[in-house]
Amino acid sequence: MTTIYAHENGTTRLVDRVEPDWLRRDSGVWVWVDMVKPGADEIRMLTDVFHFHDLAIEDAVSEIHHPKVESYGDFLYVILHGIDFSAREHRFRTRDVDFFLNDQYLVTIHGGVSRSIGKVGEICTRNNRVLGEGPAALMYRIIDAMVDNYRPEVEKLQQRLDALEKEVFEQSKPNLARRILDYKRDISSLRRVVSPQRDVVGRLGRREFSIISESISFRYRDVYDHLVRLADEGVFLQDRISSLLEAHLSMVSNQLNGVMKVLTVIATIFMPLTVLTGMYGMNVDLPHLPGGVKVQFWWIVAMMLVISGLMLWMFRRWRWI
Repeated sequence: MTTIYAHENGTTRLVDRVEPDWLRRDSGVWVWVDMVKPGADEIRMLTDVFHFHDLAIEDAVSEIHHPKVESYGDFLYVILHGIDFSAREHRFRTRDVDFFLNDQYLVTIHGGVSRSIGKVGEICTRNNRVLGEGPAALMYRIIDAMVDNYRPEVEKLQQRLDALEKEVFEQSKPNLARRILDYKRDISSLRRVVSPQRDVVGRLGRREFSIISESISFRYRDVYDHLVRLADEGVFLQDRISSLLEAHLSMVSNQLNGVMKVLTVIATIFMPLTVLTGMYGMNVDLPHLPGGVKVQFWWIVAMMLVISGLMLWMFRRWRWI
């Protein structure tokens, strides 16, 4: 599906096709073409109307590429990722958005629904200023909306980590390790997406490309600052989840040590009792205790109780239990 916006004489309107004359520098028309899952007709438009490089078109229609910015002479090719966090699957899913930027036009290509582009597209026809500031400013608005969508998802992740941290220290269970590793994978995905985008937007803000004017570059620097903060938060969250994993493993180890201590105490108490019952269970004559044959059993029981009590008192005195 292709949506085409044209801004001419201070008015933005939806059009059915791109006139080749609009792409000339002196045409006075700014064009935004948004393509969703481009097919053969859309690819033909990229080749025949816009005359994009074959390698750039190949990258634009492929699945996923890392964020990058490349100059092809009269246009810039930019790849950025929009976040689509799925808590059920425990991973940050991203959908790359490809930008072709020229002084006269902006072409966006993405493989599915983009909240950021949809939001900007809704207000584009209602507010002539959106496209009226030029293609570079329009691309800034889209990127800014993409970066703004990161914030609520990062805050949700922080809230989940708060709840997980409370659970680790209050009732740490062995199965928490899987959940901690799931969140660790979330944070790794966040850092893997944010860090390259920070570098790309930083290059746009430094005016490495003449298409970006000085006034528009200030806006890109603001987005760059947001990405820097997100990258820093990603590092903090990575350290936090690593500390949680270490704390969880330590808690589980302490619980296991407590269980082993109890079992060791029980086994130690039964060792002399086993020796005592083994001796009196031998088929040989042993010295009898006072009271006759009928009370020998109770003598042995009494001896076992005394030995057990004495050992427990010693363990307690030595602070072993």
